[in-house]
Amino acid sequence: MATLLHLDSAVFPQGSTSREVTAAFVTAWREQHPDGQVVYRDLAADPLPHLDATAVAAGAEDALRGQLAAELAAADAVLIGAPMYNFSIPSTLKAWLDQVIIVGHNAGPDSPVAGTPVTVVASRGGSYAPGTPREDFEFVQNYLEKVLTGMLGAEVDFIVPELTLAHSKPEMAELIPLADASRTQAFTDATEKAKALAARLAA
Repeated sequence: MATLLHLDSAVFPQGSTSREVTAAFVTAWREQHPDGQVVYRDLAADPLPHLDATAVAAGAEDALRGQLAAELAAADAVLIGAPMYNFSIPSTLKAWLDQVIIVGHNAGPDSPVAGTPVTVVASRGGSYAPGTPREDFEFVQNYLEKVLTGMLGAEVDFIVPELTLAHSKPEMAELIPLADASRTQAFTDATEKAKALAARLAA
């Protein structure tokens, strides 16, 4: 029985592109794993506390950190909704990372998370792709790639819906066709990646 750990971090419960795309991924996942388990954390609705000195000193012996690390280690795959806020990830997602990454326990060459596939839906209101004027402001994919791969040894893949603000900002009106195409592609990618990952884990 496959287990998917699903994290959402968008502050808006409705109308969030990252939430909508992760939901599409989960729907496709459940179709392939009807008897599987989805462990869900809404980091915006139920935020974790910031790391403090006591929790750092306790490491995996801290009750919350131990629970979060166990959830991550038990997952066959991980799905993260990570919208861009002020060029980076939501603070609630950063809090989860700080709590769950424990040096000497799951961070390092012998990490129990090594090889675990992690799909990140990295939505953003504009475009920060290579070659765009703001590519140097992209601190979502760059950061998560380094942390999840470099510290935990996870296998990270991204779905990137761009230009999500095009319909609400008049100055971006000419970008609406590109925004719609990016949104459509994100949903297609979510479904296809979920099905491919499910088939891989079942093999």
